[in-house]
Amino acid sequence: MLFDEIIDDTYDVSEYPASAHYEQEWAETRPFAGLCVLAATPVFRNTLVQYRALLAGGAELSVGIAAGSDGPSEMPCDASVVDLLQESGIPVLNLKDVLDAESRGQGFDLILDCAGQFSLCHPRLGFVELTRSGVQFYENCEKPVYVADSGIVKRIETSLGTGEGYVRALAQLGYGSDFAGKKFVVFGSGKVGQGIVLQLLRLSAFITVVTDTSRGLNPFLDANGVPVTDCRDVDAVASLVRDADFVVTATGVKGALDLAELADALNKSHAVLANMGVEDEYGLGVSNARVLAEKKPLNFILEEPTHLKYIDASLALHAALGELLVQESAGGSDPNKNVGPMDPPTELEQRILSVTMDNGLIGQEISEMLGGLPNDN
Repeated sequence: MLFDEIIDDTYDVSEYPASAHYEQEWAETRPFAGLCVLAATPVFRNTLVQYRALLAGGAELSVGIAAGSDGPSEMPCDASVVDLLQESGIPVLNLKDVLDAESRGQGFDLILDCAGQFSLCHPRLGFVELTRSGVQFYENCEKPVYVADSGIVKRIETSLGTGEGYVRALAQLGYGSDFAGKKFVVFGSGKVGQGIVLQLLRLSAFITVVTDTSRGLNPFLDANGVPVTDCRDVDAVASLVRDADFVVTATGVKGALDLAELADALNKSHAVLANMGVEDEYGLGVSNARVLAEKKPLNFILEEPTHLKYIDASLALHAALGELLVQESAGGSDPNKNVGPMDPPTELEQRILSVTMDNGLIGQEISEMLGGLPNDN
């Protein structure tokens, strides 16, 4: 099968147990046979395991990339993997390509989206959205939209993998790996923000989180004694920034830091600035050049932005929710009966968690996470 050599030479199956499980199952059941499937997962080497599983399931696969100016966002990618896909005969399409195909009556049956890149399209069976940041583009969608980030599986990636990717990217850029006593300001207290905090706590960094405290207590931050500053106290936040060694954004909100006083503090600070959100969270007051990777998610500078062992369960859920849409349609359900964003079924998530914990490398880390480390605030 396509990509076998790269996957088998790079990874052990224990790094992608959930994707391997579905690949084996789908090779027999062929749930996507005859269906045109667009997978818009960020294109990197580790996403090949998702593509291979979909192909095993009979999908007529295309890969979506870089929605561009007409779409809500543009995702980074590995150009060498894009070349590999094209050389392997797998179409790589942007938003305009897909809309043009729809105008010719050649649309997709199913779109596995990320960050709402292809939310303007009209797949016959519906969408699966990978990220929380993409949900806003589907609020008024007239098709079913399963949201992989609504459940517990995505926490493996965001709480364990994304924070590790941030630290790994800093090391790759020459900032070292010894952050003991360094002052970090983390904007955002959701799953990604908490994941970054978790990694920095393990490295004995000094961390302050800036967030909206009106949303209530955050048990994870409280339990770990992490100081919290309200994002509306602009003077206090600006003071933190001026004194910081590192600043990282993980709010999930475009332009979250776009205030004149805060932009001034960021521009004058000696801090190393980074963004870990899909959108530009700094705003126009801070230039692209002032932020590492020109404001793109910092971990995407890495050959593997999130280690496969952390992202595998998310990739598997993303694809398995596509299978669920197919099953619901084949079972006689009206594909337009349930429209807009929907949470993944608990039983499906539990199945993927079980496979990941039983057969993967990170069972102990997941157990600790489920035992009360980062939460869903």
